[in-house]
Amino acid sequence: MSQNAFDQKKEHILAEIQSASLDLSPKGTIDELCVPIMKLINSHKDMVTTSSCSGRLSVFVEGNKLHNDGLKSGGKGEGGKWLFVTHDRDQVRNWDHRITEPVVYNTDLGGAPLDSSTRYILYKYEPFILHVKCRDFQSASKLFNTAMSCGFRESGIGSNNIVALRVNIKLDVPIGFMDDSTGQLVFFVTQNYINIINEMTLTKYTENSKKMQELYEKIELQIVTSKEPASDKQVETKEERRVRKRKEGLLRKEAGSQQKAT
Repeated sequence: MSQNAFDQKKEHILAEIQSASLDLSPKGTIDELCVPIMKLINSHKDMVTTSSCSGRLSVFVEGNKLHNDGLKSGGKGEGGKWLFVTHDRDQVRNWDHRITEPVVYNTDLGGAPLDSSTRYILYKYEPFILHVKCRDFQSASKLFNTAMSCGFRESGIGSNNIVALRVNIKLDVPIGFMDDSTGQLVFFVTQNYINIINEMTLTKYTENSKKMQELYEKIELQIVTSKEPASDKQVETKEERRVRKRKEGLLRKEAGSQQKAT
């Protein structure tokens, strides 16, 4: 018997996860912190993980915002670039000492032209996110409801019964800009300010880890190891229903005849 489409897709995804080849993420490999919850979910016959991130700090320069049809948000694909990315909380402190490009500090910008076209340097902490493809809407709904019950309020069910598990633990602040005239990277915050937001980020790493553990435990209890109560009632086939209805009709007819006779 051939596999259905979901089983084929799951088999293909699991083979990719187990392979040694790099994936399409900037890191190129699965985050170690995601492995336990991925294994748990993938052990369920109706679910398979498709993408994941355990949470990360990133610092990047926005891309070009000037286009022929006006201003747009400067994405990394428009000439933007990563300055620093890490999923490891131990790399958060002193990250600015590890970047390869020279940066100047200028907290007294004076008449610097900062406007809607400025390409900012953004400091972002983004929390855990996991996408899970489910066999059907019923299994997707169960996973979604489980995630919502432990605070993953940003979660949702998309097309093809793919559930995005997300939690709102974020930090997103501009800390500098690129001087288009010189190509120079400029921080308009102090070193002390960067130290402060680094400590805030470490707190978010801790909170994020706790939420991941809570989600793991809820999925394990409510989905993976949960057993549906067995029903004593047998499902009636069409033929069985036809026979039962015929017997009931004959019994009613017989009962009516006996009542007339009395």
